[in-house]
Amino acid sequence: MKLIVTGGAGFIGGNFIHYIMKQHPEYKIICLDLLTYAGNLETLAPVMKSRNFQFVKGDIADRDFVYSLFEAEKPDMIVNFAAESHVDRSIENPEIFLQTNIIGTSVLLDACRKYGIQRYHQVSTDEVYGDLPLDRPDLFFTESTPLHTSSPYSASKASADLLVQSYHRTYQLPVTISRCSNNYGPYHFPEKLIPLMIANALNDKKLPVYGTGENVRDWLYVEDHCAAIDQILQHGIIGEVYNIGGHNEKTNLDVVKTILREIGKSEDLIEFVTDRKGHDRRYAIDPSKIKKEIGWEPTTDFSSGIKKTVQWYLENKEWWERILGGGYQSYYKKMYDNR
Repeated sequence: MKLIVTGGAGFIGGNFIHYIMKQHPEYKIICLDLLTYAGNLETLAPVMKSRNFQFVKGDIADRDFVYSLFEAEKPDMIVNFAAESHVDRSIENPEIFLQTNIIGTSVLLDACRKYGIQRYHQVSTDEVYGDLPLDRPDLFFTESTPLHTSSPYSASKASADLLVQSYHRTYQLPVTISRCSNNYGPYHFPEKLIPLMIANALNDKKLPVYGTGENVRDWLYVEDHCAAIDQILQHGIIGEVYNIGGHNEKTNLDVVKTILREIGKSEDLIEFVTDRKGHDRRYAIDPSKIKKEIGWEPTTDFSSGIKKTVQWYLENKEWWERILGGGYQSYYKKMYDNR
């Protein structure tokens, strides 16, 4: 089985590559990543020398490049993690999100049509559903919840999902889509909530919390997410959407306080800042469909997951300190310039 993983030098994509290489050592994995600011080749350092792993630098929106890669490698499956994914950045500069998340997806789909694949899997987000009211804890996102986006980021991901579904209906392309809740765990780029708070707390810096910190997210440990995608690839029904949730709803403020307790720092480090524009109030996924049809459910509760995550950042300070200092971007140059 030959698998192209796009965006595999990012947080979830990198964890997915590590997971698949452990669970399916017979697979040949090709990681395709443009190595923009959030792509970090050091995340893949443990597998770089494996004979079943290959890294390719390139842009999923570059049609000629993508076609030449498919022509040469003839992949069996594609898992598309490649995406611009930071909401604040999408508010400041929406165009790059449209280019990568929509045009890039369309190029991959066309390549799959042209060269043939067994499965194309689109990794999406629960943010395509918009948000839920804080005073209705009985409401959850299901796969039939209407798409109702709040930011240029979520709008671009919803657009990509619709493209994927249209290629299945129009061209009978064998596709599946998963929509996940907020992920956390090792190798998380330190601009996102949990790794940013861990890094700031360890350096005794202020922990900025939007608004009053009452916005609620459903947290999913990244290894659970990887296991779910693996199960969808093996047992998912072609053309279907699967929600992947962690059953771990927490307010942003609760998450920050939990991190401070784990590290042993004072809550005086918390600093409330002006709220994000269009900030979604609550995300909560109903993952009953994937449990019923495939048998997957999360195995990591937030308490144990955050302990493992904090411990990983304590043991891998060099990884995230190099990101904060910008030095991580020199790794590709060191690895490949003389090849």
